Amino acid sequence: MLDPHSLVTGLEQVTREDFSWGTLQWLCNARLMPGAAQTFGVCTIQPGGGNPLHFHPNCEELLYVAQGSCRHSIEGEWLELRQGMMIRVPTGVRHNLVNTGTEPLVCIISFSSGDRQTVFLEEK
Repeated sequence: MLDPHSLVTGLEQVTREDFSWGTLQWLCNARLMPGAAQTFGVCTIQPGGGNPLHFHPNCEELLYVAQGSCRHSIEGEWLELRQGMMIRVPTGVRHNLVNTGTEPLVCIISFSSGDRQTVFLEEK
């Protein structure tokens, strides 16, 4: 029988992953919610920071800028994003972003797999 409470989570309940470039907090994935077919989380990057070049071999990514502004590279071409904008990154496409604003960049990120995989192409 399905327990509806097992379908709800919040930022205060999940672990924050800290990196030199920022933080990730996962609210949904197959590990947190067995059977989940998607991954969903929040990424925060401080001014001037950026994540390393990477790609996802098993899923596409949707990234929504909830706060701040950034430059996002897609296969080496840079695009400017600001609050209220979203970008779709197809499966296998190399990408990364840099916070170009003066406030923390907060992005809502969603992946089309409950077991999101990432291949990093550089260190940060």
